[in-house]
Amino acid sequence: MAWAQGVTRYQWLVLFVAWLGWVFDAMDATIYAIVLHPALQELLQAGAAGRAVTDEQIGWYGGMVFSIFLIGWAIGGIGFGMAADYFGRTKTLIITILIYAVFTGLAALAQEWWHLAIYRFLTALGIGGEWAAGAAIVAETWPEDKRARAAGILQSAWAAGFFLAAGFNLLLSSYGWRLLFLVGILPAFVALLVRWWVKEPERWVQAHEQEAQSARTSFLHLAELFQPALRRNTWVGSTLAFVAVFGLWGATNWAPTLIRAMPDLQGQDAATLTEKVSYAIMALNAGSLFGYLGFGPLAERFGRLPVFGLMCLGSFIMLPATYFVPHSYAEVLLLLPLLGFFNNGIFSGFPIYLPELYPTRLRATGSGFCFNAGRVLASAAPFVTGWLVTLLGSFNNAASTIALIYLLGLAVLPFATETNGKPLPE
Repeated sequence: MAWAQGVTRYQWLVLFVAWLGWVFDAMDATIYAIVLHPALQELLQAGAAGRAVTDEQIGWYGGMVFSIFLIGWAIGGIGFGMAADYFGRTKTLIITILIYAVFTGLAALAQEWWHLAIYRFLTALGIGGEWAAGAAIVAETWPEDKRARAAGILQSAWAAGFFLAAGFNLLLSSYGWRLLFLVGILPAFVALLVRWWVKEPERWVQAHEQEAQSARTSFLHLAELFQPALRRNTWVGSTLAFVAVFGLWGATNWAPTLIRAMPDLQGQDAATLTEKVSYAIMALNAGSLFGYLGFGPLAERFGRLPVFGLMCLGSFIMLPATYFVPHSYAEVLLLLPLLGFFNNGIFSGFPIYLPELYPTRLRATGSGFCFNAGRVLASAAPFVTGWLVTLLGSFNNAASTIALIYLLGLAVLPFATETNGKPLPE
């Protein structure tokens, strides 16, 4: 890897620890999408007085839990982003990893659908906060000319986390969905690695000392994101993140339900369906991995904004294609990697682009706000999808309608600031 020449062992270590935290971040976020159907089937059946639980009910309650999860993610991302600027990147990483690990495990104890919703909300606080701290610490530790590649590798952790969740589902599905949530406790061990190996970036230390001397606190910085110098960056960054999150959670994360509806899988037993869903998730994320790793090199060559445009356009095309074209399990397996490349690959742009928009003292606050503020609105996406299922009659129609959101992403790009080739603002 000629591009990696000059990268120190410690810089690789920081990237590895942040990457590992994001792997489990993604695994914990994905577990619910994988077990959504069996978990809600059991939890809703308990209160159904013997009546059958319908797909419409699972879509409705599943959408509500998804929405609550995204609200928690947004709150955690914004709140812990400010904490990372004030208390430090590594301290925030440790706390957020512990939060999402513990509450993912506790979700195994859910007895009602709303119990699950509460645990997922608390899990999401940690997941959102860990993203903001991890993106900032990698951006500030790695060399300027290699930052985009490092951020792309960091985002590839999401594909690895999806593979890990699907793998655990294959191995443990016969023991029930609760055991999968218990596996989510594993990330707690990553917090120890952060504690032992990672120090605060020198950029943050210097900026923090200057802030202390001026008696200003990070918790007052949120308003600065909307000052004239940064206002446009904040609105554009938040809108792009909103589009990406809305599309992902409103459509792509319902892929397991799409698989279960394939005509050639009807009548299959639960174990076979679980296996097919796991392989489909792996196919989706095989394409995602190429998208995650490809965004950085493409952004270095063509610029950040053209690659965001490519990902939005590809997602707009591939969502309806994936949900309408295939009529068999084999056909959907061929399309899912293409969908994953665009629909998930766009997320590599955010740890590259968002830290480049803000000075060091505002970097985690600004990145965390942009990536998560839109998530509050995007939290309606799963709920909207559930409503569209009841209105339009199928997940296929609902997910394809959600694809229209990517037109907003294309529309906002002309107002965005290109940061390619520029150093991080001090």
